[in-house]
Amino acid sequence: MAEVVTIPENIFYIIIAVIAVIGIIIALMQWRRVRESQSNVQFLEKQAELRKIELVEKDLESKRMMENVIPLPKEQQERLSEIRKSTSELMHQAGYLHGEINERVTRLEARTEYLKLQKLLQDIEKKEQELDKKTKKSIKTDDVQAVKGIKGGKP
Repeated sequence: MAEVVTIPENIFYIIIAVIAVIGIIIALMQWRRVRESQSNVQFLEKQAELRKIELVEKDLESKRMMENVIPLPKEQQERLSEIRKSTSELMHQAGYLHGEINERVTRLEARTEYLKLQKLLQDIEKKEQELDKKTKKSIKTDDVQAVKGIKGGKP
């Protein structure tokens, strides 16, 4: 029968102690990583909260500025309304001109495409005429040879 290998009791305790120490070291490393992650998350949460507070403060400041509008003299208010009116008229005219430009560009593109197609059509017609001439010549020579063959010419 096979002999059972026995380990001395002291070596057995040492092996168990080494395994326990390795396990404790791994557990401590994982615990440290978890703590670092938690502190990073808390740091990011505080940063986000500070950013929110900063945005709210900016919003409140802009509202305060809107409420504390400095009243303008009547002459300046009229001038401001004239400027706004002329600006809206200019924007309307710019939109109209932009539409006109787009329409003309579209027409120009269509005209250019039409001219290209006409040129292609002329090229195709020339090639057809050349092809017709070649086929007519070959037909005539075939007819002449056929007639000679019938009359006793060389086959």
